[in-house]
Amino acid sequence: MLTVARTQSKPAPSSLIEPPRLLDPPAGTAAWIQEAQRCIVEALDLDGSTLFERCDDGDLRATHAWRRAEAAGFPSRLSVRESLPWMLETLLAGEVVCVSGCDELSVADRASLQRLGLESIVMVPLLLNRRVIGVAGFAAARHERLWRSDVLQRLCLASDVFGNAIARRHSDEALRGALADVARLTGQLRADSRYQRREAEGALDTSSVGRSAAIRLVLEQVRQVAETDATVLLLGETGSGKEVFASQIHALSRRGARPMVRVNCAAVPATLIESELFGREKGAYTGALSRQVGRFELADGSTIFLDEVGDVPADIQVKLLRALEERQIERLGSATATKIDTRIIAATHRNLEKLVEADTFRQDLYDRLNVFPIRVPPLRERTEDVPVLVWRFVADFSAALGKRVESITKDNMELLQRYPWPGNVRELRNLVERAVICSDGPRLTIAVPSSSPAAARRSVKLFDVEKEHIKSVLDGTRWRIRGVGGAADRLGLKATTLEARMAKLGLQRPPH
Repeated sequence: MLTVARTQSKPAPSSLIEPPRLLDPPAGTAAWIQEAQRCIVEALDLDGSTLFERCDDGDLRATHAWRRAEAAGFPSRLSVRESLPWMLETLLAGEVVCVSGCDELSVADRASLQRLGLESIVMVPLLLNRRVIGVAGFAAARHERLWRSDVLQRLCLASDVFGNAIARRHSDEALRGALADVARLTGQLRADSRYQRREAEGALDTSSVGRSAAIRLVLEQVRQVAETDATVLLLGETGSGKEVFASQIHALSRRGARPMVRVNCAAVPATLIESELFGREKGAYTGALSRQVGRFELADGSTIFLDEVGDVPADIQVKLLRALEERQIERLGSATATKIDTRIIAATHRNLEKLVEADTFRQDLYDRLNVFPIRVPPLRERTEDVPVLVWRFVADFSAALGKRVESITKDNMELLQRYPWPGNVRELRNLVERAVICSDGPRLTIAVPSSSPAAARRSVKLFDVEKEHIKSVLDGTRWRIRGVGGAADRLGLKATTLEARMAKLGLQRPPH
């Protein structure tokens, strides 16, 4: 009678019958596995053995096989999922499949075995951490085979050896992959470190940031203070490059190996700035569901950059003063002081002396911040640096955008130098980026704003505001008033009402 055996666990070992002797696998090589398969097949008078490994999609892929010359076997490209669905489901559940004859199998499995020319098979799942990683298959093709318990025991013990070999190979591959990742990341970190150092040193080179006496003075001050732990106060207009010089000071200091922590004090809501700077304990206030480490603690052993420090609220200035004087902070909701080793670099575009006079900024805090002040000059005070900055930005953006820029006309460069730059270096950088994006040839033309800061200053009178707004909408519709998308439609007015307002404001269609 033909039987199909499904067992949850492998048969108990027999004390009377020894399994075939197998040498330990030399690093799980294919030659050893195939030789072991040959020994098993010949010792048990079988016809073939195939070793499968589990694929990511759950199917099985034949990786090693040995069979007698006259015997059939599993083809290497066999899809077990499609050909033997019942067997695959049973094996992935961790059960041994033992088939003495094909008649009691499902239709699909029976047809596949008959097509392969196999009469009887045993398939043993290979487990690693309770997960099936492969299957060892043993087959008889010349005649049906009734699998005795002692033979089944030998096959299960041999399968354990195969499973160990596969597990070891997976472990070795994972280890090699991990070591390769470590080596790659280490190389990347070293390259990044070298790049950041070159970037910081290059940025201090007057040939890349400017040649003016004003900028050379700033660079000399940066060199002087960088190697110390002194508090630095960077003063200058918005967009003049204060954060760039703060990064240079940090990069050239003994703390430069660690990242600098940045805080824009003007961007943090007043209700959150204390916990943002100094941290908080769990339950410090409603909604504080976890402990939060503040920026000062994150910068322990490094540098904290307090941008727009003039906007720090008065009640927080006291804690900031303590952090500067005593080098310790208290998390919100905690009465325990935490020591910190953090260097402070602060920056502001505001006049702190006038804020002190107005009693909105503490005098003692100003004194502690003003240990080493550096004034970053606005671009209009160093117009000789404009060409240097322009070409540096052109090089950056042309490389990033894959464009070739070879020249800028002398007239265009002179116009750039005459413009007063209310937005300073940031405004210049934006104009160069826009020009490179729009360029379609090797000669670059940078559009220079025509208005001066005084002329660009907008009136707050209602008449002027209304006139400017309506004119901007008309310009956006090319002075089309009526219809969908016209100026009247965009303004939410009747066309006749808009025309009446235009007449009152003195707005007339420009001549074509």
